[in-house]
Amino acid sequence: MEFLNENEILDNATSDVFRKLRRDALDILVTSLNAVDPRKAVRRSLTLADGRLNIDGEELDLRRFSEVLVIGGGKASGTMAEAIEGLLGSHISGGYVNVLKGTESNFNLNTIRVKGASHPVPSEQGVRGVEEMLSLVEDAAEDTLVLVLISGGGSALMTLPVDDVPLDDAKRLTELLLRSGATIDELNAVRKHISAVKGGQLAGRLYPATVLSLILSDVVGDRLDTIASGPTTPDTTTFQDALDVLKRRGLWSETPESIRQHLESGIKREIDETLKPGDAVFDNVHNVVIGSNSTAAKAALERARSLAYNSVLLSTSVEGEASRVGAGFAEMVQRIAERENPIGPPAAVVAGGETTVTVIGSGSGGRNQELALSACRGIRDLDALIATLATDGIDGPTEAAGAVVDGSTMSRGLTLGLDVERHLRDNDSNTFFEALGDALMTGPTGTNVNDLTLILVSSGKIGD
Repeated sequence: MEFLNENEILDNATSDVFRKLRRDALDILVTSLNAVDPRKAVRRSLTLADGRLNIDGEELDLRRFSEVLVIGGGKASGTMAEAIEGLLGSHISGGYVNVLKGTESNFNLNTIRVKGASHPVPSEQGVRGVEEMLSLVEDAAEDTLVLVLISGGGSALMTLPVDDVPLDDAKRLTELLLRSGATIDELNAVRKHISAVKGGQLAGRLYPATVLSLILSDVVGDRLDTIASGPTTPDTTTFQDALDVLKRRGLWSETPESIRQHLESGIKREIDETLKPGDAVFDNVHNVVIGSNSTAAKAALERARSLAYNSVLLSTSVEGEASRVGAGFAEMVQRIAERENPIGPPAAVVAGGETTVTVIGSGSGGRNQELALSACRGIRDLDALIATLATDGIDGPTEAAGAVVDGSTMSRGLTLGLDVERHLRDNDSNTFFEALGDALMTGPTGTNVNDLTLILVSSGKIGD
């Protein structure tokens, strides 16, 4: 893994101090991404010996099964499929996974087929892919083992709306929720209740087969029923919860009529709920988290320590409006520089999670870039850096993965006639960072475990 514009990021440094901070930041972030490579995650969690598959201490005897099928979807599903083929080889009878559109040719697979689909707004290709998966497993029996590969982005990539909700309506609602600043929990509570496979319903379709779901988590707290909208996990949300989200976010009047009718029918118990804890279909379902934001954050922390930074892991549960979180991180930089609190320079603070953006402007950006843009105001003239990264390499509807800011960012922006406040008001962070050449570029990384923020503080003010 590498940053495609590493040289540009380094050359944008206006001092030796900033160049070192930038070089160290890129080093630390690459280390964290390598730690959550799905291939490594699969190999850490699964071993095969004498026909017995060991999964974190539990064992499945593959000789019990007449066939082994692989299905799934998400931004890491293609790489996970490669690792599974490498491990199980001829044990696999067939497979089908949905991957991010444009990455289909990235994977070296023999038995498992891939289908490109869109994210974050679902597409017809994603629906067709799910239909192929269901066709593959429609005759699954008690002696069938189904491996389900689940990762972040799976909610969009594994889309199959219920019969009475057209795909265009599901797409429209997704766009409304994304712009509203809805949290991933809120977004997926709605998605589960207009889907034929989410909220445990895929497990229902696979019953009575044995199901092993390998999950790369992109959700704060690794909540299984939220990751990819929990296709093989009991759902704790209800139709009423979904309706409440839409009303709370002020979207009920804009919600397509087909969806409003479907949710209201569910509340009236005219149609079945998603599958709940205690349902017998989950008796033979094993959900295993093989990687998460915590894995990436701990790797970043260890690398920072090896580079002689006083290091602390702040949290892997950071949530909230991106601009406010960015301002809070800038205040932390000031405390470190002035009062050596919570640690003294040279300092490294690692934080993980997923913020949100309530879109009110018409600009181009993403939550990581907006966080960084907000933070740059509070670290002006400090020997400090804040780097933000979407671990999937895609920050909002842009080609950037995040951004890097340091104590010179505000001044450099002003020299180019860039107004930070205006760009924040217009949710136009990507335009700002493209102009400065400080948008972090990775391309799709093949993994997805939320976002990382890295804070590095060298000393106090520039020139100290």
